Amino acid sequence: MSSLLARFAENIFWMARYMERAENLARILDVNESFARDRSGAQDWLPIVQLHNDDEEFFARHKQATSDSVVNYYIIDRKSLNSILYSVWAARENARSLRHLISVEVWSQLNVFYNFVRDLRPRHLRLAELSPLCQKIKEQCQLHTGIIEGTTYRDQGWIFYQLGKMIERADQTTRLLDIKYHRLLPASADVGSAIDVSQWNALLRSVAAYHGYRRVHPSGMTPATVAGFILLNHGFPRSVATCTDTIRDLLRELARDRELAGVTLDQTALHVLESIVSIPIDQAINSGLHEHLDGMQVALQALVNALATVYFDSEEEYLTQSQSQSQSMG
Repeated sequence: MSSLLARFAENIFWMARYMERAENLARILDVNESFARDRSGAQDWLPIVQLHNDDEEFFARHKQATSDSVVNYYIIDRKSLNSILYSVWAARENARSLRHLISVEVWSQLNVFYNFVRDLRPRHLRLAELSPLCQKIKEQCQLHTGIIEGTTYRDQGWIFYQLGKMIERADQTTRLLDIKYHRLLPASADVGSAIDVSQWNALLRSVAAYHGYRRVHPSGMTPATVAGFILLNHGFPRSVATCTDTIRDLLRELARDRELAGVTLDQTALHVLESIVSIPIDQAINSGLHEHLDGMQVALQALVNALATVYFDSEEEYLTQSQSQSQSMG
């Protein structure tokens, strides 16, 4: 591929990832404020820091993971590469290079969204106002997705956008589930208690799965049914199974593109991911859910590396945060 096409493919891929990341984080913050409680009944904000592997950086700047410190860090902190402000800014910077490939509506909405988040101040992040604020952020992300859907020409750019969105979505889903199993599991005496149920409710709502899950499992919830639905249900749009199906179809479209004749992507990582997704949830839990989820994450990262090597002209290992590490907010 030419370097010009490779650069645009990378830009649109990352624009999608950053917007998906921002929406996911807004949903997590909103749900945590409403549902997540520790065993004493107090809100627990530490899992959000752990989810993003930000322990070292966060605690270098904050003594405790309180509601104020975590919400500020993940919404408006300019130094946090995982903040919503950073994600929206990075999406906009990638879109800047795509002005001739994206619609005026996409660019205009991203500018409005970025200006809205940029102008937020700590006084706007009080817990009493957090849920409405997160709702506005989610709606802006969903508006972006809708405008992309309705105005984007179906060519290679569309495929790379969808690949970025599906890979980010699958990755976030596995990380959320991993946190629940290995950092939020209740004591044996709490299993099935109100605390335990509230945590499973929070997990389902964090990935917008609660209503879909209730349609499939109208009575009760167990770790296996919740994990199985989130990971493997092909009717749930954020499941790893659905994302994997979509990724496979998108790669087939690229393979059929005559403009890319002679370009071959190593699909080993996709095949590994498909094989992991085919494992029944009970078997995955019995053999170790953490290892199962880690295998998914490794396969997703290997797929990103393969895409970068072939389509983005990347000669080195392509890390999930590669753009974050090379960009800084002005």
